Amino acid sequence: MLDIGDVAPTFTATRGTSEHESFDLADHVGDGPIVLAFFPGAFTPPCTNEMVAFQERHATFADAGATILGVSADSPFSQGAFRDEHSLEFDLVSDMAGTAIDAYDLEIDIEALGLYGIANRAVFVIDTDGAIAYRWVADAPTNEPDYDAVLDAVKAA
Repeated sequence: MLDIGDVAPTFTATRGTSEHESFDLADHVGDGPIVLAFFPGAFTPPCTNEMVAFQERHATFADAGATILGVSADSPFSQGAFRDEHSLEFDLVSDMAGTAIDAYDLEIDIEALGLYGIANRAVFVIDTDGAIAYRWVADAPTNEPDYDAVLDAVKAA
């Protein structure tokens, strides 16, 4: 399990749009703090609540120099529709291959919903040097992070 001070794993994936744009986390390291918000699945109530909560705080995070990135195993098409429906101004990253989910040790199954190999809800703040400055992993995937604590970590990063 990754901890504060560890070098944050970088990964490549697909930006959550219908354009299939490539995404490389390494391209963002050094540009300011990065908030990696892993979530189990687009269009589910807890995930919608979390992504909307980050959107409601988007300007505050941007003022602190942070880039918010939502990461899930959903397809880019699903993420694009989710982003559009909720007017999210930050990027979503489609990790269908599970590269980021594995690197951050977040893979879970929610058998009751037929979901396997998805991300547990978690938030990591990566500082400008590429180290993990903050780490929160949900005890249950329905839990949401403390958004003020995430913002405090961004400001300290």
